[in-house]
Amino acid sequence: MQRLNFIKASSRPYEHLGMLSHYFHDCGLPDGLVELVWLRASQLNGCAFCIDMHVTDGLKVGIEPRRLHLLSAWRETELYSPAERAALAWTEAVTNVQDGHVPDAVFDALRAHYDEKQMTDLTFAIATINAWNRVAISFRSPLPKTPQGVR
Repeated sequence: MQRLNFIKASSRPYEHLGMLSHYFHDCGLPDGLVELVWLRASQLNGCAFCIDMHVTDGLKVGIEPRRLHLLSAWRETELYSPAERAALAWTEAVTNVQDGHVPDAVFDALRAHYDEKQMTDLTFAIATINAWNRVAISFRSPLPKTPQGVR
């Protein structure tokens, strides 16, 4: 059950985080990559609300359903390009920073596929979805009765 309506309680941070989120759809990262990393981070964080949203959004931007279904096992399939694999490994490392660092090998793999702006935008995109996940989980955002639309 939802604990409180955080949008109503504090609309300004919600609006600013939303504006930041919209930036990533036109920042120059490859099509669909943002939805893949947002979905993967949401899976790692266990945010049902955001998982539902990013599956729906991924379908709407043309990501093959099979790639969405198998994302949690991306290392075990050939469905993801080397560049996507590097971004997914980066997503996992940035999301799971409880070890106190992001490994150099993961950064080096990312650098092999993306320029500095793309790496920075990707990292901010990961930080943004982690913020959304934490807010949605903390206040128990309810899963909509029907699939969510594109933001």
